[in-house]
Amino acid sequence: MSEVGEEPSGYRLYQLIGLFLGPALCLTMLVLPAPSGLSDAGWTTASIATLMAVWWATQALPLAATALVPLAAFPVLGVLNVKDTAEPYANPLIFLFLGGFMIALAVQRWNLHRRMALHILLHVGTRPASLVGGVMLATALLSMWISNTATTIMMLPIAVSLIAISARGPLASGRAGKNFATAMMLGTAYAASIGGMATLIGSPPNALAAGYLLQEFGVEVTFLDWMIIALPMVVFLLPLAWLCLTRVTFPFPNVDVGDGPDTIPQMLRDMGPMSAPEKRVALVFGVVATLWILHPLFSDVLGIKTVTDVGVAIAGALALFVLPADWDKKEFLLDWEYARTIPWEILLLFGGGLSLAQAIDSSGLAIWLGGGLDFLSGLPVILIIAGIVFFAVMMTELVSNTATTAAMLPVVGALTVSTELAPLVLAAPLALGASSAYMLPVATPPNAIVFGSGCISLPQMMWAGFLIGLIGVVVITGFIMLLAV
Repeated sequence: MSEVGEEPSGYRLYQLIGLFLGPALCLTMLVLPAPSGLSDAGWTTASIATLMAVWWATQALPLAATALVPLAAFPVLGVLNVKDTAEPYANPLIFLFLGGFMIALAVQRWNLHRRMALHILLHVGTRPASLVGGVMLATALLSMWISNTATTIMMLPIAVSLIAISARGPLASGRAGKNFATAMMLGTAYAASIGGMATLIGSPPNALAAGYLLQEFGVEVTFLDWMIIALPMVVFLLPLAWLCLTRVTFPFPNVDVGDGPDTIPQMLRDMGPMSAPEKRVALVFGVVATLWILHPLFSDVLGIKTVTDVGVAIAGALALFVLPADWDKKEFLLDWEYARTIPWEILLLFGGGLSLAQAIDSSGLAIWLGGGLDFLSGLPVILIIAGIVFFAVMMTELVSNTATTAAMLPVVGALTVSTELAPLVLAAPLALGASSAYMLPVATPPNAIVFGSGCISLPQMMWAGFLIGLIGVVVITGFIMLLAV
């Protein structure tokens, strides 16, 4: 599950520039008259959007703090009243993420995610390429439900252990051994990003796009709807990324390393049998995931319309506070001291992005932008989609994936008007492309985590990330084209 990138340590020069550049551009726009065909409210919205975009891009303020700008600015400047400005901060998709965060925390608290990963690795065999594939598969499956940062941190020591015990025979030294280590580290990071694409809670841009579509177009994207769109892409993209790492960018002999991976059964033995809290968390997790996937079928077949993704997520989170971990100690599967560590900044960033999007739509700015994009309506659909994906991939190398999506969704929304394409056809590739940052350590926390292992140089990450990013553009564009026809 992807998330907002970490704030850089210390205050950098580019942040200081952004701190003053954002307000300067905003004030300049407010002083100047509105362009022809755009209302004063639309021009004011554009000025606030520029301020937020500069602060988000330079991280002059914490990302969540910038997301609060609409609450302070829109009512004062007459763009929206306080009620309409604040309403998007309580969008139902925000509560879907809130429930998902709490369930993920419980899975991590009782080490269920580690046991799941080790069981997957236990069945992949003892060849180096299989070990890389197994780590990538385990990482991707976990990142569908758990933050990509937590998943990478959990998988990193397992990957390091496999590198150490596989350093024998042809992998003992030289380029082959280094390539195996590099492929293992990058595979862990990239799989965390790829896996997060598959579910609505897997990556913040996914839920942000769904919330925007519901708010601005009345298009509801359920948990199952998103999986139908994105899961086949993940199933296709993950093996391609594995092949690229192990056969193209960092090839190594795929010789059997014998009993080296016996460390995995040992890790499982060290964990001991599943504890009662693990089993209970696994039950809650399983029930919630099943209902997320199947409740649309209940609605169609049984006529049950009251079960929603949000309700299932919150009910699952509440169950964790009710079910005991140790009744004698009055300890529960989840308590507030642990739950308060969820990334609240992501929820605020959602709200700010959706509030900005609502202002862009209601002020007429979206229609005005759409008129300026009329020239794109003559381009083939495949070029429009590929351009959106490529732009999102490049932007999110430097800007948080959630901030990129929040800033670009209104533009994409305007483009749907001028091209007469279904809103989902353009919003989905934007969100998926924003989760495809592979080139730079600063692009996403998993990249930074594995870069710190010392197994990877910056040119190696950039080269592999560039190739896999291009593969991602092709795969995402191809699958979205199937959705468009």
